[in-house]
Amino acid sequence: MSSNNESVQKTITVALVLCLVCAVVVSSAAVILRPAQAVNEKANMQMNILQAAGLYDPQQSIQEQFQIVTTRLVNLETGEFVEGMDAERYDQRKASKDPSMNRVLSGEEDIASIKRQAKIAKIYLIENGDQIEKIILPIHGYGLWSTLYGFMALEGDGNTVAGLGFYEHAETPGLGGEVDNPNWKAQWTGKQVYQGDEVGLRLVKGGADRSDSYGVDALSGATLTSRGVDNLLKFWMSDAGFKPFLDNLKQGRI
Repeated sequence: MSSNNESVQKTITVALVLCLVCAVVVSSAAVILRPAQAVNEKANMQMNILQAAGLYDPQQSIQEQFQIVTTRLVNLETGEFVEGMDAERYDQRKASKDPSMNRVLSGEEDIASIKRQAKIAKIYLIENGDQIEKIILPIHGYGLWSTLYGFMALEGDGNTVAGLGFYEHAETPGLGGEVDNPNWKAQWTGKQVYQGDEVGLRLVKGGADRSDSYGVDALSGATLTSRGVDNLLKFWMSDAGFKPFLDNLKQGRI
């Protein structure tokens, strides 16, 4: 009986030691790999920004290509640049969860279903001397199963779409997941955002006429994802989003 007890104790001891060793190894690996993961995440984000603007070249280093991009912070309420903050370190997602840095959206205005919006947004500019050639704006909103995070790229006129891409979502493959389809994304290039003073850009159920300057095909079989994309674009291009900034830019106030 004593021998059996000793055997059980030894088995438990060995198991505990193995668990402890594995935990130490996993924790150490996580700490060691964290800097590399951060570098990879940054490079992936930069690649998505360049892709949205139609400027990514897989044959070149992402770091080298991104040198043409300037990162700025914008006060969404005033549409003015924010000075005195580190734009590179600013985390818009974290800010959207911080009561001191966000605003709670009312049900009426929250058409993108994001609930809280950071007061300051991180944007990306491609400039040529004093001229802005492209503006890349972060956008997000809820689809069918998930929040879609992406970038809307505009030409320097602040109205013509240069590209659109989502880098994170959990929509249904083959349906809502078709937001990643290159053929669908290609439809956005050259479309106009504003029709007069209102957002004219929209998804069209059943397919948009190719002569329609504002319409893009809705996703086939993915009504709720299409509606989510349509709503998030209308939100971020409206007065609640980037319109004050784009108006300032067009009128030469910044």
